[in-house]
Amino acid sequence: MATLQQSVDDLAARLGRPLLVEDRLHRVVAHSEQSGAMDDVRRDSILRRRAAPEARRRLAAAGIHDAAGPLRIPGAPGTGLLPRVCVPVRHDGGLLGFLWFIDADPPMTEAQVAEAAAAAPGLGLTLLHESLAAGLPARQELEAVAGLMLGEHDAARRLVEAGAFPRAQPVTALVARPHGPLATHTRGALETRAQGPLEAHTQGPLEAHTRGPAVAPPGEEVRAALEQGALTLRRRLTGHHPLHLVRHDHVVLLIAAGAVESGPPVALAIAEELHAAMPFPVTVGVGRPRPELDGAAASYAEARHAAEVAARVPGAGRTAEWTRLGVYRMLTHLPGHELHPGLEPLLDDDQHLPLLETLETYLDLAGSAVATSRALRLHRTSLYYRLQRVEELAGTDLKDGGERLALHLSLKLARLSGRYRPRSPRPGS
Repeated sequence: MATLQQSVDDLAARLGRPLLVEDRLHRVVAHSEQSGAMDDVRRDSILRRRAAPEARRRLAAAGIHDAAGPLRIPGAPGTGLLPRVCVPVRHDGGLLGFLWFIDADPPMTEAQVAEAAAAAPGLGLTLLHESLAAGLPARQELEAVAGLMLGEHDAARRLVEAGAFPRAQPVTALVARPHGPLATHTRGALETRAQGPLEAHTQGPLEAHTRGPAVAPPGEEVRAALEQGALTLRRRLTGHHPLHLVRHDHVVLLIAAGAVESGPPVALAIAEELHAAMPFPVTVGVGRPRPELDGAAASYAEARHAAEVAARVPGAGRTAEWTRLGVYRMLTHLPGHELHPGLEPLLDDDQHLPLLETLETYLDLAGSAVATSRALRLHRTSLYYRLQRVEELAGTDLKDGGERLALHLSLKLARLSGRYRPRSPRPGS
């Protein structure tokens, strides 16, 4: 996310005129290089970091606090006030601040006003983050949280000392990633992605076999939507001292959740709010709570893997807890290419999919022919025929416990890697 100053300088350059940004209390929070027309009101605002009371009253009388869109405010020659364009900055209907442009030498065109209004929501996210960041400027908070995800203990100290997170309080990480058609659209291009420092350090064993070829990162509009959803939720969760960070394909949310043993129920309730805050479907992973903030990186790694499993395993649900991943928790540490060699020809040919589905169901149900026949609505004779075909094609013996275990684990790994996609998966499989 660009800093507020970067965004202000960029917009001022595009419009070819100076820009001053105030928060809702008329405190100056950023301004571009001041060239061209300038009056005493703006000069005093920059020097004193806030507009004079008389100027604030005059501008408020123009209706800026209630305006839903840009306003042109006439000048007042007797007071040295030049004409202005004011663009209110709002989020969820709440006023965050104002963009101010001198509307003279020459006046702004309608196209310029429209471009300024279009930029307001993005600047609003930055202003909102500034208002939510406790004790640290938003950019420094982001840098500290990024360091925290890399396991830098000094990052935890900085956040705690700044009052952004309570000392000696447990922390739980939640990760949300786009899911469904949006995820397919934004992550589907199979091309090499240059990793940033955080991605390079936090890619875990699960991703080594679930991500396959490196994928293009989602567009900036998706990152902005993740940012907006996280900031919206942070406004509601102030009692949990939330922190967040948007990465290339997901957002991580850190919360203080009370006692470690009470963390998961609280985290699951917040996971539901995280779903509601996002403008598109997401899968959410929940890591285990850690006693203090410096353990956030471990909880984050678990949450990230859980979100990936939720996205790839039918029946896992849209929210997955690390502690409830079952066999998929253990499989995250195994390389995806280490499959039973006899399964390779079956996985590579779609005509064998019914055999794989039958085998997985049979193994899921502890080798019970009765339960498998019932689950698949398959005659017992047909079931035995399919299992015999599996043994012939895979060169295996289903009476061998070691073989059954290797086949079972390989099918689950193939699910995670995307090589095996059952047509009608059973819930919980």
